[in-house]
Amino acid sequence: MRKQATPLKIVIAPDSFKESLSAPEVAAALARGVKRAAPTAQVICVPMADGGEGTVQAVLGATQSECRSNWVQNALGQPIEAQWALLPDQTAVIEMACAAGLEHIAPTQRDALRATTYGVGELIQHALDSGSRHIVLGLGGSATNDAGAGMLSALGLVLLDANHLPLAAGGAALAALARIDSSRLDPRLKQTKITIASDVNNPLCGPRGASAIFGPQKGANPEQVQSLDQALSHFADLCAQHLGHDCRALPGAGAAGGVGFAAHAWMQATFRPGAAVIAEIGGLERAIQGASLVLTGEGRMDSQTLLGKTPMGVAQLAQRAGVPTIAIAGSLGPGYQELYRAGIHAAFSVVSGPMTLNEACTNVASLLEDRAEDVLRLWLAAQESRR
Repeated sequence: MRKQATPLKIVIAPDSFKESLSAPEVAAALARGVKRAAPTAQVICVPMADGGEGTVQAVLGATQSECRSNWVQNALGQPIEAQWALLPDQTAVIEMACAAGLEHIAPTQRDALRATTYGVGELIQHALDSGSRHIVLGLGGSATNDAGAGMLSALGLVLLDANHLPLAAGGAALAALARIDSSRLDPRLKQTKITIASDVNNPLCGPRGASAIFGPQKGANPEQVQSLDQALSHFADLCAQHLGHDCRALPGAGAAGGVGFAAHAWMQATFRPGAAVIAEIGGLERAIQGASLVLTGEGRMDSQTLLGKTPMGVAQLAQRAGVPTIAIAGSLGPGYQELYRAGIHAAFSVVSGPMTLNEACTNVASLLEDRAEDVLRLWLAAQESRR
C-alpha cells in the first residue's frame, strides 16, 4: 500500500457505552484500534454525550476542566457524592443524573411518588458558590417526577401546605401545595445564564407529559401516573399565579420528570440539543475541520438514535464539513439503517460472534479496538483503490 500523500486525520467522538465504559474510555479504545491500522495517523479524541448519564465524564475527557465533587442527596434523600465540571471560563457543567439518576436507585427501591431533585439544586448551589455564572445542566436518566420542586427548594424556594408547613419531598406531595414563597430564592440565579442540554420536547402534563411518558420507568403504576400528573398540574397552576406566566406547555417542560418546567419558569433557561451543547464545549466542530474520517458510536444504535442522540449530532457536524462518519456500536437494533439517510455512512457492531451480554460488556474495550482496526483497514483499502 502506498504511503499517504497527506497525513491521515481521524476524529473519534463517541458516547459512553452504558454499564461498560465511559465516553473517554470508548474513545481511547477506538484510538488504539485506529493506530494498529494506521500507526502514523493523527488521532483526535473528543468524548461526547447528549446531556444524560456520562455528560460530566465526557466534558472532563474533552476539555481542560476541573473536576469538582460534592456530597448531595440522591433521589431518595440519601447521601451521594456527585461530580461536576468547572471549565476555565467558569462555566459549570452539571449532570442531573449524577445526583438524582435512575442508575443510582435499585429497581426495587424506585419510587416516583417521593423521588426528589433536591440534590440537583444542591449541585447548582455549589456551582454558584464557585463563582460560576453560566451553568450547563444536562437532563436525562432521572429517577424523579417532581417538576423540579426539590431542585428549587434547595435553591431557596419555599413550598408550604395549607397549615403553613413545608411540603414533603417528591411529586405526589405537590398535590397539597397551598402557597409558594420565593423571597429566599437564591438571587444569584437572576445573574446566571442557565443552558439546558436536552432533546426531550414533551410538555409537563397530559398524555405526552412527564408522568405519562416517563413515570412508568421510574416505578409509577397507572394510578400513580394519574395522581402525579394532577399534582404536577396543580404545582404549575400555583407557579403561574405566582409568576404571572404559565410554562407547563412549553417544549421540554416535561424533561427529567419536569425539571425542564422549573428551568423554564424559575430560571429563564435556554434549551438546546444535548449533543450540540457538548460538541461545542469539547470543540468538536473545530477538530473535524480537515479530518479524513470521523468515528462515533454508543452502546446501542437503532431508529431512536435519530432523535438527537450523540451519533446523529456528531454526524451532522461532520456532514457540514464534508467528512464521512462511521459508527461503531455495542449492538445494532431495529431501524438502524435509517441512519444511513441521515449522515452516517456505515454502522458496525462490536460483537464478533455469539456471546452473552456479560461477555460483551466485560470485553468491550478489546472488541472496540478490534472493530476500529477492521473498519479503518477497510476504509484505507477503499481509499487506495481510488488512486
